[in-house]
Amino acid sequence: MLRTSIMAAVLLAAASAAHGQGKAGKGIRLWNLTTATISSFQLSPAGQDRWTANLTLADKDKEVDHDERLRISGIEPGRYDAKVGYPDGRQCMVRNIEIKADAVFDIADKDLTDCNKQR
Repeated sequence: MLRTSIMAAVLLAAASAAHGQGKAGKGIRLWNLTTATISSFQLSPAGQDRWTANLTLADKDKEVDHDERLRISGIEPGRYDAKVGYPDGRQCMVRNIEIKADAVFDIADKDLTDCNKQR
């Protein structure tokens, strides 16, 4: 009887661990809802001007097409500013984005500010 109880406890613990792993989130993801392909995307803690490297380089084709999602790694949940760059050289800002753990955040044309053309 004791052996059966121990075995049941072990199986329950294993099932619980497997269930917990199944609940592991998909990570933080950017959803490009702008009307153009994004070729550069950098984040900085809001108001701090400490930019990450170009995060689009993690994508298989190094760009994030319209309606495509990009997994973002190496950042913690919080509020961020973003630099968004396009293949034509235009660069825009998006301020004060709330990024949550294991969630999708989106960027749309209406969010873009301070757009200019880089040379």
